[in-house]
Amino acid sequence: MRKSYLFTSESVSEGHPDKVSDQISDAIVDLMLGKDPEARVACETMTTTQRVILSGEIRCAPMYDNNNPDWADNGGWAPGAKDEIEQAVRQTVREIGYEQDGFHWKTLTFENHLHGQSSEIAQGVDSSGNKDEGAGDQGIMFGFACDETPDLMPATLDYSHKILERLAADRKSGAAPFLEPDAKSQLSLRYEDGKPVACTAIVVSTQHGKGYHEGEKEAELKAYVQKVVTEILPDGWISGDTEWHINPTGAFEIGGPDGDAGLTGRKIIVDTYGGAAPHGGGAFSGKDPTKVDRSAAYITRYLAKNIVAAGLATRCTIQLSYAIGVSKPLSLYVDTHGTAADGVSDEALENAIRGIEKLGGLTPRGIRTHLGLNKPIYRESAAYGHFGRQADGDRFPWERTDLVEDLKAALG
Repeated sequence: MRKSYLFTSESVSEGHPDKVSDQISDAIVDLMLGKDPEARVACETMTTTQRVILSGEIRCAPMYDNNNPDWADNGGWAPGAKDEIEQAVRQTVREIGYEQDGFHWKTLTFENHLHGQSSEIAQGVDSSGNKDEGAGDQGIMFGFACDETPDLMPATLDYSHKILERLAADRKSGAAPFLEPDAKSQLSLRYEDGKPVACTAIVVSTQHGKGYHEGEKEAELKAYVQKVVTEILPDGWISGDTEWHINPTGAFEIGGPDGDAGLTGRKIIVDTYGGAAPHGGGAFSGKDPTKVDRSAAYITRYLAKNIVAAGLATRCTIQLSYAIGVSKPLSLYVDTHGTAADGVSDEALENAIRGIEKLGGLTPRGIRTHLGLNKPIYRESAAYGHFGRQADGDRFPWERTDLVEDLKAALG
């Protein structure tokens, strides 16, 4: 890898239309898992002007059973279940902050097209007899960690997230009442000897109240954004050579799903590593943790983070692959990019991971059991990145660094 270069990552706020869709989809996952920890959910959301549409497949006995004759007149839904889903959708939009003419939590039109899970998928995924529970789909998943930030994340993405989190917090607290929910950020950093040392360009585009694109109001908004960015980035990164682009297109009053349609799963690079690491292609939001798109991406981040936290490498990429209906991973790959500690090889790390019994062989159930994924913990992950977050109790368990000693012991 080059030692000196420029690199850029972007983030989007919770009010971005695609992120609104992600959060709604994960609110449905949380609702179902709260009813049944073994629920199966694949929920896709589309948002547009004054409209939210759900589609996908579910299996959650307390909510939906198309074989229940008592629920036949309601299309297989339990009494009140459809109302609970609609309430979860509207509450999510309300908490994001949308109360605009073009998108309002109370008055938007809602459509629910969720239906039962395919029996053919179920037979491959469910455990039965001597068959262990299989992966919910084929695919490749990547995890990554590096020592660029305390969160062990790429600095370009980590700080892009933090800028938008601060804007949202100030909007909701009233400290920045001129802000509206939709926003994007982008940072370009200069790296020397593989470490970030300076910010060469900053882009922040934020939806705003009426008139904040001209005159004194525009100056107030830009001064506020510059202050936030300066407070968040490390000292010395911003200089007179740093390029600033704050709302470079001008007015940004129409935003969110009213300004552009949103879909679940369109921000997978924002969700992961900002382009600093490979991505297998599968989105996370809207999927229960039997789907390895989600659970295997979480365990690979967990493994990579623990390797870096243990001082075994300063940069680590891990890949897993699966086949639908098959429990054990088809492959495990570790790449420390030449940064491994003395006496530690990538192959040795692979063997160490395979030998840690508590990981359950990295099967779908083993992953879920070790990380405790069968819980309603996902909506919060659907904005500002799934990784680089603070593990706390049930929250973001894949960010724990409790495997450090196991890895060291396995390496001997």
